[in-house]
Amino acid sequence: MTPAGTLLSATALHKAYGPTKALDGAAFSIHPGEVVAVMGPSGSGKSTLLHCLAGIVTPDAGSITYAGRELSAMNDAERSALRRTEFGFVFQFGRLVPELTCVENVALPLRLTGVKRKEAERAALHWLERLQAEDLAAQHPGEVSGGQGQRVAVARALVTRPRVVFADEPTGALDSLNGELVMQLLTEAARSENAAVVLVTHETRVAAYSDREIVVRDGRSRDMERIV
Repeated sequence: MTPAGTLLSATALHKAYGPTKALDGAAFSIHPGEVVAVMGPSGSGKSTLLHCLAGIVTPDAGSITYAGRELSAMNDAERSALRRTEFGFVFQFGRLVPELTCVENVALPLRLTGVKRKEAERAALHWLERLQAEDLAAQHPGEVSGGQGQRVAVARALVTRPRVVFADEPTGALDSLNGELVMQLLTEAARSENAAVVLVTHETRVAAYSDREIVVRDGRSRDMERIV
């Protein structure tokens, strides 16, 4: 049964790549403003779960519901629109566009939805300031450190004011000090916007920023809060 007030949920998810089962009945739920850490060893299925929840990968079986809508009932164009406007993404290595300045990178999701350049860059500067990265606006990704680049990536994820942020090992390429700063800024900013954060990590110090932990092992999930 899906908990009341749930924004995004999944039940009985199955996904196989050839003979390999990536998901074997996994479940998930998250509320607005909640940070849920998805933990597990390498190859456990946690990134596959995130990709299914975000509509990037289609599960072989099971149900995913976002804001009362079944993702499998949407066509590719509808899922793509969802990822542009209501979902934000932070990846391990940032994935910033090297040819663009940092402010242009942050503004890019807005530009792709048709927002005019000046308006998009004004919003981008606002988010760079909130992520303590406004001094990087005119620089290119190759001119900033890993921690700085990841703060720019977080600003880009939040600039459209998404309802769900998917963060896949967001501190995996950072030292502990920069990792702590990125997690602090990401979770504070998301909670202030009442955005949910799906946080995939294998690090307990990163998971400590979450409200709840779900452990994935061999494609199955366990909600640690309900076990305790």
